[in-house]
Amino acid sequence: MYVVKSPLSDADRKTVAEALQGALVDLVDLSLVAKQVHWNIVGPRFRSIHLQLDDVVASARTHSDTVAERASTLGVPPDGRAATVAADSGIGSTPAGWIKDTDAVGTLVDGLGRIITRMRERVESTAEPDPVSQDIFITITADLEKHHWMFQAENA
Repeated sequence: MYVVKSPLSDADRKTVAEALQGALVDLVDLSLVAKQVHWNIVGPRFRSIHLQLDDVVASARTHSDTVAERASTLGVPPDGRAATVAADSGIGSTPAGWIKDTDAVGTLVDGLGRIITRMRERVESTAEPDPVSQDIFITITADLEKHHWMFQAENA
């Protein structure tokens, strides 16, 4: 079997691999949560929030691909399987069934807040061992913070 050789030391590779895998799980779950809420939202602000959720899904999917490909580049096999995502995501549970528009916004504000905290930890943990991965985490965090701000503004 072909294995990609990492340019990082074993210790640095381990640190970065954990950060990348954690980010992948959070981003895959974010896309699933946002889509679940997107399908089940009801209320007077249905349309605007419904469309806003699609933006989150698109961002999460794009970023998850970037993260997975960075892991592969470093010789780390990414794991986006459903069981892994369910076991390791930092988002928390999503309500089943119809979700009122105000509750939908709250779900996204809370979930994004948790992921942003974890992403900021990854920014710090990868600063020394791999500034390239750190740059990816900075970009992702900025994008997630923008979505977070927009959902918070919905509840203002």
